[in-house]
Amino acid sequence: MAFRTTARGPNASSGMGVADHSRSAFLELQRKKMHRYVIFKIDEKKKEVVVEKTGGPAESYDDFAASLPENDCRYAVYDFDFVTSENCQKSKIFFIAWSPSTSRIRAKMLYATSKDRFKRDLDGFHYEIQATDPTEMDLEVIRDRAR
Repeated sequence: MAFRTTARGPNASSGMGVADHSRSAFLELQRKKMHRYVIFKIDEKKKEVVVEKTGGPAESYDDFAASLPENDCRYAVYDFDFVTSENCQKSKIFFIAWSPSTSRIRAKMLYATSKDRFKRDLDGFHYEIQATDPTEMDLEVIRDRAR
């Protein structure tokens, strides 16, 4: 009698799996600088985290922020380039858990329970930001954290 499979649904504590193309997109951002950002969403039917959108290297932070849905949760990774006070070019990768206060409770719970597994599977973030509205992740917040 194998009832275990029914006991583990989308709310399982281990969280959603990470799709292979999600790992690939992250590595393309991290190692090859092919993307400025990657936005991920949970596909409940597939029970995994999939890529929703990627932004090209020339896209701005405003383009990235405008790509996040107003009323639904997402995970996002943003590659922030900046120049230090010593005039060195640097790059820091931010993991952003976007969970707007207007999103459904079920979505918030699903993203919260899957976050640790997602972060473990895609290793290499410098900073994490949990944001419930755009002011919590605006460019000034990113700049302050990166320095």
